[in-house]
Amino acid sequence: MENTHLLEQLTALGLTEYEARVYLALLTEYPATGYQISKLAGIPRSMVYEALGRLEGRGAVLKSVEEKATLYRPISPAILLDRYEREARERAETLRTQLMPLFHHEESDRLWNFSGRREALAAARDLIESAQHELMLVMTDADVEALYPALAAAHERGVALGVILTGEAPFSFGQVVRHPKRETELHGMVETLIVVADEHEFLIASGHLATTATVTTNRNMVLIARQFIWMELFAQRIFACLGEDLLARLDPEDRQVLHS
Repeated sequence: MENTHLLEQLTALGLTEYEARVYLALLTEYPATGYQISKLAGIPRSMVYEALGRLEGRGAVLKSVEEKATLYRPISPAILLDRYEREARERAETLRTQLMPLFHHEESDRLWNFSGRREALAAARDLIESAQHELMLVMTDADVEALYPALAAAHERGVALGVILTGEAPFSFGQVVRHPKRETELHGMVETLIVVADEHEFLIASGHLATTATVTTNRNMVLIARQFIWMELFAQRIFACLGEDLLARLDPEDRQVLHS
């Protein structure tokens, strides 16, 4: 079961199945001849040397030609994975440089819908990292954890933050209020992420396991989202100043909403 998982992960890096089998076999027993590797990996001898040649070319396997036999050994997984990580990072940076000039950010009234928790967080992170003046947000505890580094960097570069927290995670950048639990439930915001960047672009995502999200630069939608967060921040500031005598004047239903 474990070997199957490792095979899948190695082939995801770009190795063929036979290359992955040979490398895993060598990790368990080396140095080894082609014949021994064939038996360990469970692949035909005719295919072993081809796989070994490709692995040698990748720098994943070392060869020692001796008088009676040619022996093979793997390089350390740490070295191999560091190399793949470095190459992937360099490839991504090269592509970023080449692809970004081709991309023209659309300014339109369209609402763009997509799904996926990872994709929603990536879109939120992009808005946060590109913000220049202001960020208005609604975040769950999981959102705070995922977006904290990007938000800390935004705060550091002088972006004003207005944040509504619907959970208990600590957060201290900008103006921060905690949404009352009862109100969070009534509004259906238990798993809601909202990001409004520079009064210009708006993202809302709902659900953590099955996430649906919408992003737009539609001016009206952006204004509505920002106004919602602004009013919630304002209301919580006012609530914090109310004494018990004033709270007692409220209808019981209203007091229940305000009290967590």
